[in-house]
Amino acid sequence: MLREPKICIVIPCYNNVGTIAEVALAVKQYLDDVVVVCDGCTDGSDAEVLKIQDKVTCISYTPNKGKGHAIKTGVLYAIRHNFDYMITIDADGQHFASDIPLFIKSIKDNNGAMIIGTRFLKQENMPEGNTFANKFSNFWFALQTGIYLPDTQSGFRAYPLNMIGSMHLFTSRYEAELEYLVRLAWKNVKFVNIPIQVYYAPAGERVTHFRKGADFIRISMMNTVLCLLSIVYGYPSRLIRYIFNGGRHE
Repeated sequence: MLREPKICIVIPCYNNVGTIAEVALAVKQYLDDVVVVCDGCTDGSDAEVLKIQDKVTCISYTPNKGKGHAIKTGVLYAIRHNFDYMITIDADGQHFASDIPLFIKSIKDNNGAMIIGTRFLKQENMPEGNTFANKFSNFWFALQTGIYLPDTQSGFRAYPLNMIGSMHLFTSRYEAELEYLVRLAWKNVKFVNIPIQVYYAPAGERVTHFRKGADFIRISMMNTVLCLLSIVYGYPSRLIRYIFNGGRHE
């Protein structure tokens, strides 16, 4: 009999003092192993997490190094503690912890796959910029991999740790989430999309750390590099793996 996959939840956090404790306690209802990575927080988020340190694990460091670095920190922790999968969920409260059982079921049904929570991107309070950014990201991903995914920017996802533990990313901030997907696609890892709920706070209450100018330039540079790599490595690698695996995913 195959053993049950060992799953943890990692919450990358940067200045989400108003929501982080609530999010952490909510996900704790569904999985015992919850890790909050406080990525150079300056608003007291880490202090809020320490108040519930009997229920969750807190990893805190300074200065802020970016969401990609926080995710990698979670990956290293999860591998060190022998987890098979790591579910990430955003700290701002936009995701619903009640969707976690969907991820657990999908992991059990699709062992080794990358599971992505797909949001419905046309709803109340949805920022127009988010819709454009997601379409933009989806376009680049399809160009770099030959695969279409409906929501490449979703932060609610489940990573197969055996496939990402040795990855050395080019990026360490927001764009790292897209890079993970591209690199997994090049390994012919199966992608599974599951529908999730999402809540967008009214404009005056919304917390975002995305810098439109600097972050857009950095994302564009990363996509340029990945497009070049897809020609010399990505597509050839996918083809070779496909042939040697008899047309099966990793």
